[in-house]
Amino acid sequence: MEWVLASQSPRRRELLSRLGLTFRIQVAHTDEVSHAPTPFEVARDLSRQKALAVRDQEPHACIVAADTIVVLDNEILNKPVDAAENRRFIQRLQGREHEVMTGVTVSTPEKTVSGVEVTRVKFRALSDQEIEWYVNSGEGLDKAGGYGIQELGALLIEGVHGDYFNVVGLPLVRLMHVAHEAGVKLLGEHV
Repeated sequence: MEWVLASQSPRRRELLSRLGLTFRIQVAHTDEVSHAPTPFEVARDLSRQKALAVRDQEPHACIVAADTIVVLDNEILNKPVDAAENRRFIQRLQGREHEVMTGVTVSTPEKTVSGVEVTRVKFRALSDQEIEWYVNSGEGLDKAGGYGIQELGALLIEGVHGDYFNVVGLPLVRLMHVAHEAGVKLLGEHV
């Protein structure tokens, strides 16, 4: 069965490639709005929306979709709209722990299964100069919560409790379990 990644994220593409899968990219065109009652359910719903949006275009493929959100005090911090909002996000996150939730959906022609991975991330206490340095890098503007752990943002982090790859944007072990539940093997027969 052909694999399709319903994402234009270079981070998700790289992580899926590391598994040795051959796949194509088909960007999901959704409004990325969910009315689910909790952040956990929002993450699951958004990934499912993406998978089902691509399902119409790829009826015979195995589709992988994901959506990552950052949650602080039960509030979702989306991608910042500008540097000022990015600064506010980093100021709020610094010195505190928050949750990163990634909804993962695998959709085959027969079945669609979704799951959510939750990882706790603690920012270290940051000086005003460090916050300005990171905001001025521009790195956080296209990332949920306004930071990326795999690049310069790694210097903001004091600790990670859970799946590191979840914070990057694609929890690989959760993906493996969701794929198995959907009836497809992510790994070879020997595993």
